[in-house]
Amino acid sequence: MSVTPMMQQFLSVKENYKDCILFFRLGDFYEMFFEDAEIASRELELVLTGKDCGLPKRAPMCGIPHHAYAIYASKLISKGYKVAIAEQLEDPALAKGIVKRDVIKVLTPGTYTDSSFLEDTKNNYIMSIYTENNITAMCFADISTGEFNCTYTEFDRDVILNEISKYSPKEILVQENIDTKLIEDIKERFVISNTEFQDNYFKEFAENHLKAQFSNYAELDINDQLKYSANALLKYIMDTQRVVLTHLDQIQYYNIVDFLSIDSNSRRNLELTETLRDKSKKGSLLWVLDKTSTAMGARQLRKWIEQPLIDTNKINLRLEAVDELLNDARNHVELKDALREVYDIERLAGKISTKSVNAKEMLSLKSSIKKLPEVKAIIKNFSSELLCKMENELDDLSDIYSLLDAAILNTPSLSVKEGNIIKDGYNSEVDELRLAKAHGKEWIASLENKEREETGIKSLKVGYNKVFGYFIEVTKSNLNLVPEGKYIRKQTLANCERYITPELKEMEEKILGAEEKLVILEYEIFVGVRDELEKQIDRIKGSAKILSEIDCLSSFAEVARENNYCKPIITENGAIKIKEGRHPVVENVIKTGEFVSNDTEIDTEDNMLMLITGPNMAGKSTYMRQVALIVLMAQIGSFVPAGKAEISICDKIFTRIGASDDLAAGKSTFMVEMWEVSNILKNATNKSLILLDEVGRGTSTYDGLSIAWSVIEYICTNSNIKAKTLFATHYHELTKLEGSIKGLKNYSIAVKKFEEDIIFLRKIIKGGADQSYGIEVAKIAGLPEDVIKRAREILKELETDNNEAAFDCIEKIKSENKPLEEASEVKETKNVKKVKAEDKIQLDFTSIEKDNLIKDLSKLEVMEMNPMESMNKLYELVKRAKNL
Repeated sequence: MSVTPMMQQFLSVKENYKDCILFFRLGDFYEMFFEDAEIASRELELVLTGKDCGLPKRAPMCGIPHHAYAIYASKLISKGYKVAIAEQLEDPALAKGIVKRDVIKVLTPGTYTDSSFLEDTKNNYIMSIYTENNITAMCFADISTGEFNCTYTEFDRDVILNEISKYSPKEILVQENIDTKLIEDIKERFVISNTEFQDNYFKEFAENHLKAQFSNYAELDINDQLKYSANALLKYIMDTQRVVLTHLDQIQYYNIVDFLSIDSNSRRNLELTETLRDKSKKGSLLWVLDKTSTAMGARQLRKWIEQPLIDTNKINLRLEAVDELLNDARNHVELKDALREVYDIERLAGKISTKSVNAKEMLSLKSSIKKLPEVKAIIKNFSSELLCKMENELDDLSDIYSLLDAAILNTPSLSVKEGNIIKDGYNSEVDELRLAKAHGKEWIASLENKEREETGIKSLKVGYNKVFGYFIEVTKSNLNLVPEGKYIRKQTLANCERYITPELKEMEEKILGAEEKLVILEYEIFVGVRDELEKQIDRIKGSAKILSEIDCLSSFAEVARENNYCKPIITENGAIKIKEGRHPVVENVIKTGEFVSNDTEIDTEDNMLMLITGPNMAGKSTYMRQVALIVLMAQIGSFVPAGKAEISICDKIFTRIGASDDLAAGKSTFMVEMWEVSNILKNATNKSLILLDEVGRGTSTYDGLSIAWSVIEYICTNSNIKAKTLFATHYHELTKLEGSIKGLKNYSIAVKKFEEDIIFLRKIIKGGADQSYGIEVAKIAGLPEDVIKRAREILKELETDNNEAAFDCIEKIKSENKPLEEASEVKETKNVKKVKAEDKIQLDFTSIEKDNLIKDLSKLEVMEMNPMESMNKLYELVKRAKNL
């Protein structure tokens, strides 16, 4: 058996789109068949039916109304599928044989621009990665806004993953032979649809296409890797959209090192744009800072947070503008009021370019442009360099406003192919057709009264339907009054007869002819207006960009006013000095006045590492995060939550905070912790800010203590690092390092103890904590009283029977200026209550072999060892000690 002609057509089209769900247009529905139908019925909760197609079994089938396809497509794309739209390419009424059909557009997670899929305040990026000769090029595009960015780096998985986390693309194009581990890491960390292409997809390089697409391409001096990456991304976009995207007209190159680097773990830990727990905006830094008035501004603010500046001049330009807006309340309020009436000009420009804009959206563009002269007039009142530059460069687009105001009706139809979209007076032919149509309908309306009077039939009425056109309707009880020879019977119904007259038929032709011509003409004029707007896309985008940045600065000023932020002083002297600093998010969540502010003074010399001790829940992690967030806020040009702040530019922020594992990848909590610490020690510089919380807690006490000690030494003594570091720990034994490691200073969280209870004072004070208060915290958490009581008994036994020997050993090692790794020879026992005297004697190193061990220890150059070498050496020494 052979399949039917229609199914042959479906299979032929499907052959070219095997990775897509094919929406196949049949009349008023898009139908799906075979595996596509099974997937769609499951994902969209559609009824799965079948269709005879010439095969032994009926083809699985399901369908959706054609006018509602966007809703269903959005659901599929959100789940990572691609959708190919196969449309009827000819009028079925005029087609000979089977109607021609083919794919007119492919919808993918990174290229779909329907409003039902996009988030107003987030960009929708698609990305391409190309690697050759150890150079990796990355390109990021958002076709809803016309953004196209590119950069390159020496191949480094961490750097690539950090850029991906910065943009959060929905789709990635990669080479088939690209680094396998990189692809695994991408799939582990991100929910991204990725498509692999052979090298020739990237290298089938048509430089003329890039030059034609990007007006500034000839000005850029970019390498081959970037050309291939951009080429593949542009080709993929054109293959899916099937139209020339005129708003995708600039390719922007940036250098990764031109911005503050924040790795993906640190972004997550600091909760910059979403929270760790439920991935929501509320509770993030973005939530606090976003007081923007436009969708464009909200997206721009997200970019600023993701890419903090390291250029002192650029930061100060923003700060000065924010300062002016903050101190001129009247003009600032007027500015915000004006911005609130501005629609999403960036995405409206994208709709113009993709030919998907309708008349109502053009009115939104018109009303937005109407506010531009007002915005210009307001910011002209300011004198800061950045605002003056913006006022000078902001194009008020007055000619575009005039065009839209003259052409588009104030209350147009939603569909551009139904007429009623062009204003009276814009086109004389439209006016004539509209007059003819109106005159005809007036004649029809008067006909009913005229015929009633002439025939005496009071119930006579004139009606219309799409099948029979205009008609005169007479009930059967009045048929004897119908004039002979004048009325021509057209249709018989159960209780009436319908007639036409020659005059009625003639007027019908005039009216319907005018309507049809008017709809066609109005659409043609609309397309002409759209084409004129498309020629001005670059100007429209330029004004939108400036408005978005003004909106961000306005948001910073609003947040500073509401939260009593201060203007930070930006320096490059290596010091961070914060007076009365506060956590921007926490203080917005708790009741007013409850947040306890804290000072911070840290540099790359005498105050390099703050060793912070104190109990859980006392606020160590909050304090460290607030320092990082204050630095980041300063470097995006925002005022900061402090009484006073002096911030030296940081090139990178690293955090190792909280417990997490990756069991699917075979990584325990401790392994993840060590991996993160390793990444920090490999990449930090003396301009970096490092936050380390509870390093070493995922293993045994003395292993962890040794690792923590060694990491501290490495940061403070390695000439390649010596970075500003906040190091929180429960190992209060480490407080003894102050004075022996240059730059280390002890701090603790103040705690008030009342009998067997504690009160957290949330205040950072100089000096180390003398205990961890773990049992008190456990009591607050609600552990049974019997458990708390027994824990105190065990702690007392531990402190008297075992730790005395351990502390003696640590003090001995410290006094002899030896690294703490040797302290791991203090054995932990399962039954510390029954520690024997001879066990303690083992710590005295009295035998000859023990003397040899000590000699070997004394020869170690600990300051020249990295953490991994220290750990390996520690393992060797412990093994030797066990054999004594």
